[in-house]
Amino acid sequence: MHRIVVIGAGYAGMLAAVSLIGRTRRRDDVSVTVVNATDRFTERLRLHRTATGQDLRQLEIARLVKDLEVGWVTGIDLTARTVRIDDEREIGYDTLVYALGGSADTAAVPGAADHAYTLDSANDADLFARRLAGMSDGRVLVCGGGLTGLEAATEIAERYPRLTVHLLGRSEPGKDLGPKARDHLRSALHRLGVSVEVAEIAAVRRDGAALADGRLVPADVILWTSGVRVSPLAAKAGLTVDDRGRIVVDAALRSVSHPEVWAIGDAAAITQRYGVMHGTCQGGMPTGAHTAAQIVRELTGKPVKAFRFGYYHAPISLGRRDAVVQFTHADGSPGRAALTGRAAVWYKETVSDAPWPVFRRALRMPASAMAWRP
Repeated sequence: MHRIVVIGAGYAGMLAAVSLIGRTRRRDDVSVTVVNATDRFTERLRLHRTATGQDLRQLEIARLVKDLEVGWVTGIDLTARTVRIDDEREIGYDTLVYALGGSADTAAVPGAADHAYTLDSANDADLFARRLAGMSDGRVLVCGGGLTGLEAATEIAERYPRLTVHLLGRSEPGKDLGPKARDHLRSALHRLGVSVEVAEIAAVRRDGAALADGRLVPADVILWTSGVRVSPLAAKAGLTVDDRGRIVVDAALRSVSHPEVWAIGDAAAITQRYGVMHGTCQGGMPTGAHTAAQIVRELTGKPVKAFRFGYYHAPISLGRRDAVVQFTHADGSPGRAALTGRAAVWYKETVSDAPWPVFRRALRMPASAMAWRP
């Protein structure tokens, strides 16, 4: 029995798992086990909605994955080829798919971990939603001007017009968008009453953010969306990682130090012709599909193929009734085309809809099928 273990069931890990299950369903000499912290699939692309009290669908992983182990991965023994869960259980593997994604980097600035909420999980988002629901008025500070910060700030401002929303980041929101998309974004922020400030945060306090220039941005509640960090588990296990802790992989997405370990999504430092990929669902799911196809090729004695990917869009929700979509070149730089308003809302909701149909389709994939992109 060849034991395949997938740790992490986010967008990349879940697609890798169901694709492996589908491609090996006619084989009795291969098992696929998934290890995840919860039994529910987390739609991280929609946590800004959970954070404002909106109910989302409950997606149970066990509906698609029979061999599911629920628990936190606490260690990997690369010599014994075992994964330890919650310091008690151990699961052996022959092939390991490492898909433990990233989280908000609350360690980068003093006080962020102690005084700020995050959107790293459905539970985190729910805690923040309860805090907002209990505020009759007050100041909400969103730290981080990236896509998560923008979507959270605009969602909060639309949902809770009684609250004052301040978006604070190190760079101008939408700096990577083209002129049309950037202008629409700025207009939406103004329309929703979101104030924007570009500054360096030196520390997070209970009453706000202390800036590098000595000023204090006051706040009654703080949401931290700035930066991404990965689990230190890979480095502690002895896998070769880059300066951000991501597993360094070869062209096929195998660890360069331990080829029986495949790394996907945010956990991997994946080099393409334009540089190292940045973590997004857009790029993560194709890494999962590619890895499943290559593992099956390897099991059948065929040579593995290199992973190739190019970005194609940057969709941003601006509340429930507005959005902007910047179409991009393969390296993520803005192209000429962009959608705004209702057309962008429809596009964003269509392409980022719950991926359950994609996962179900992957379960029916034949072993000989090429690696595909959802």
